[in-house]
Amino acid sequence: MQITKQLALFLENKPGMLARVCDALSESKINIYAISSSDTVDHIVVRMVVSDPAKALRVFEEHGTLALTSEVLMIDGNNQPGSLAMIARKLANAKINIEYAYCATSPDAKRGLLILRPSNPQKALKVLNT
Repeated sequence: MQITKQLALFLENKPGMLARVCDALSESKINIYAISSSDTVDHIVVRMVVSDPAKALRVFEEHGTLALTSEVLMIDGNNQPGSLAMIARKLANAKINIEYAYCATSPDAKRGLLILRPSNPQKALKVLNT
């Protein structure tokens, strides 16, 4: 479990935009560890955790793509019933809000990657490590 930088990209909501973003990262040898998107009528917000956030930010700036960074928790945890419930309960007991989260695992995977945006990342890390 660690605190890491997440990038939030604001893109036009039209075909090919995500492909361009992924191509730019690929050309720069940057791997995507986690990705999530949410759309509105005219734009899409893509949140991602990548292997080199500082380099990725420079790549997006060079391409004229609005990108912001924020701190999130990256949790490599057990893929079993109750894992997220335990995390959410510990944070709730410490009065830490979960602003959003995203994850995915293969059904047969023993471990999964959870990206969590808590209201206080430093405090959340401390709480979850106890």
